[in-house]
Order: sequence, then C-alpha cells, then structure tokens
Amino acid sequence: MALCISKFVIFSLLFTSTILDSASSRTFARSLFPQELGLNKEKLSHLHFYLHDVVSERNPTAVLVAEAKTTNTSATGFGAIVVIDDPLTEGPEASSKIVGRAQGLYSSASLNEAGLLMVQNYVFTEGKYNGSTLSVLGRNAVFSSMREMPIVGGSRLFRFARGYAQARTHTVNPHTGDAVVEYNVYVFHY
Repeated sequence: MALCISKFVIFSLLFTSTILDSASSRTFARSLFPQELGLNKEKLSHLHFYLHDVVSERNPTAVLVAEAKTTNTSATGFGAIVVIDDPLTEGPEASSKIVGRAQGLYSSASLNEAGLLMVQNYVFTEGKYNGSTLSVLGRNAVFSSMREMPIVGGSRLFRFARGYAQARTHTVNPHTGDAVVEYNVYVFHY
C-alpha cells in the first residue's frame, strides 16, 4: 500500500511538473527589454530618393488592376486600384542608380479631389540598407505641392520603424502620365 501511494505521489509530481513546464513554454505574451533582441540606441535616419511611376504602355511599373463601374465617369478616378513595382533612384533621371523599389498599391479613395490611399513597402537594395524595408500606409493628396505620409513599420535595419515620408512631384509627363516623385523620409529605428 505504501509503495502504491509513493508511486502515486511520484507520478502526480511528475505529471504536475510536466504540465507546468509545458504551460510556461507556451506563454502567450511576456515583457522584454529591447536589449534582449539586440536593440540598442534608437536612431533617426533621413533617406532621399526619387520614385519613378511608369504607367505608359512600353514598360509599366504601375498597372491598373481594378476599377468601379463609375471610375471612368468620376473626376477623381474614384475606385481605381493600381499595383506598383516602381524603381527608387538616387537622382531624378531614369538612368540614375537604383537604390530600391516601391512595391504595393495605391487607390483613388476620394470622391471630390485627387486623394490616394497608399499601401506600399520601400524595398531597399543598396548598401547597408540592402534587404531592409519601410512600410507606408496613408493618404497622398497628389496635387498638393508637399504631401506627408506615415511610416508605420519596417524590417531588418528598420525594425520598429516609425516616422514620415514627404513626397513632392518632380515631373509628370502630360502625354503618358508617367511621374517622378521626390521623397524625403525621416524614420526612427534601432
């Protein structure tokens, strides 16, 4: 009888210990110190580049993928959705060095003025930023001389990024609709 009780006690202790160990290894959330993830001092970076939005037929980097029944009769193109893979360059010339790509989409989201919803990632391919991204989610009032959109996140060197992107139209081809947009991006990151 004593042997049975001691086996039961040992089994109970082992079973309880196993449950507690597996429960603690499956913790949903816990607090961390930034240093535990290798995050040191937060930095503020300024990036300057030009985005080339090519909608013309020969080599488009921006393609209309959806529109509403009323898009063509809307003064603002309301309801149009365009997917982009636009080059980002050091200078405004198309032949300038490519430093990354803007990948995502923009949609005409305003009935009364040209206002785009921008959902895009800046995917950098140059220097120490190669493989790092910044994510933009915001409104772009395209006919304003200076537009500001929020940076809502990033990856690799831009983990935990937050900041803003200022856009200024550099040139627009009135015949094709191709545009070059200058960007100044200010971002906090680790």
